[in-house]
Amino acid sequence: MEEVWEREETTVREVLETLNSGRKQRAYTTIMTIMARLEKKGFLRRRKRGKTHFYRPTMSRDEYLEARAQSRVDELVADYGDLALAHFARQLGSVDPKRRAALRKLAKGS
Repeated sequence: MEEVWEREETTVREVLETLNSGRKQRAYTTIMTIMARLEKKGFLRRRKRGKTHFYRPTMSRDEYLEARAQSRVDELVADYGDLALAHFARQLGSVDPKRRAALRKLAKGS
């Protein structure tokens, strides 16, 4: 996703080249599969020009992070119920008051 956000629109080949520069080499088919899955989940939009598929993000980095955080919290609450909520409440008790106020403001914006 970072590579797609960086370019705003990209191809599998461009992402592959960037990821493979100076690092562990990944296969084209691996990146293609990941990008296809991200499209299926709604995180990317694909369009075809000639034989090439171009991918664009469907949301900003911040929107994506918000969606991922919400999903993780939902999973924790679904799996652990009140126990998970109690742990969140305990965590909030140890947070700096300024940060707690900022969190309240952030929660109201959701």
